[in-house]
Amino acid sequence: MKVYDELVARGLIAQVTDEDEIKELINEGKAVFYIGFDPTADSLHVGHFMALCLMKRLQMAGNKPIALIGGGTGMIGDPSGRSDMRQMMTMETIRHNCDCFKKQMSRFIDFSEGKAMMVNNADWLADLNYIEVLREVGSHFSVNRMLTAECYKQRMEKGLSFLEFNYMIMQSYDFYVLYQKYGCNMQFGGDDQWSNMLGGTELIRRKLGKDAYAMTINLLLNSEGKKMGKTQSGAVWLDPAKTTPYEFYQYWRNVSDADVLKCIKMLTFLPLEEIQTMESWEGSQLNRAKEILAYELTNLVHGEEEAKKAEESAKALFSGQNASDMPTAFVSAADMRNGKIDILGLLVQSSLAASRAEARRNVEQGGVTVNGEKITDIRTAYTPEQIAADDFILKRGKKKFCKILFKK
Repeated sequence: MKVYDELVARGLIAQVTDEDEIKELINEGKAVFYIGFDPTADSLHVGHFMALCLMKRLQMAGNKPIALIGGGTGMIGDPSGRSDMRQMMTMETIRHNCDCFKKQMSRFIDFSEGKAMMVNNADWLADLNYIEVLREVGSHFSVNRMLTAECYKQRMEKGLSFLEFNYMIMQSYDFYVLYQKYGCNMQFGGDDQWSNMLGGTELIRRKLGKDAYAMTINLLLNSEGKKMGKTQSGAVWLDPAKTTPYEFYQYWRNVSDADVLKCIKMLTFLPLEEIQTMESWEGSQLNRAKEILAYELTNLVHGEEEAKKAEESAKALFSGQNASDMPTAFVSAADMRNGKIDILGLLVQSSLAASRAEARRNVEQGGVTVNGEKITDIRTAYTPEQIAADDFILKRGKKKFCKILFKK
């Protein structure tokens, strides 16, 4: 199977422009493509994971990735897919976050011998002359057309600042610079970036002629990745100091039955033939699929040694305590407030804490996990559907744990 066809088979591609040309470039290893990362934190999280795996997959096929760090665009924030304005950061914070990103990306992408590049758009955006931007770039954009973009329509009711309105122009200019300076002929992004990406392609063709060789490909990496990257207690980070390898493993071990095979297809490097044999799995076999997913991704991010340790730790949790004889507690609708029960109530209901005050101390001291995920917010709460969806294991400390069931 050709590389492009494999991307389709794995469910990565939503829509593209110039599909025949894109397919040829990717399959022949001639694509020079970029994906942008705004440095809003000092660690990447699993919301970036699909992009990193895609870059690695295409690099393995001979294509050249460019990791574009948004040191310049990060100064104003990206309104795409958001209803509020992102908080601005200092240049020192942005530089620190960019350094952290490069270190983490190096686990996925080979930057040696010109096989990949990492560039920062602050290098060209920071020194732009305002009059020059208006003349050379702004003149190619229609305000009426820009206002039809979904990312701007969402902000119109609350108010769209001129600063945010310029983000599309800045991102489009990024592609123009990368095309001219590094021969970048393709850009990747998620659904919420589509309008900005089309703007970049159009800018190149308007300034350099319709025959300018620039493509746009739209992948479901932001829309799907953002869903995977958030949990009840916040983001799942790739930095082991923020999310331990064990917590990372447990996050993937506890994805829903409906999502496990989709995640294996999109994020692992297991052969499609092997994954197809899992499509008939059900019941307890899906738990095995989740273990495979958790191990493969932990190995990819943290290495084989940490993946094995996380796997062994997860199994040790249940050694001598299988599902039939694990301590069990029940919650019902009567225990819910506004359709949810908070983490303090669960600790008391399961007898893992004698009172809500004790439960609060347990959470604040970092000693409570749900399905291997550390809970640090005392306001964390769960619906009956979340409790009933899969094994719901509440743990306090190293040895005290309880399976929570919802009783109708």
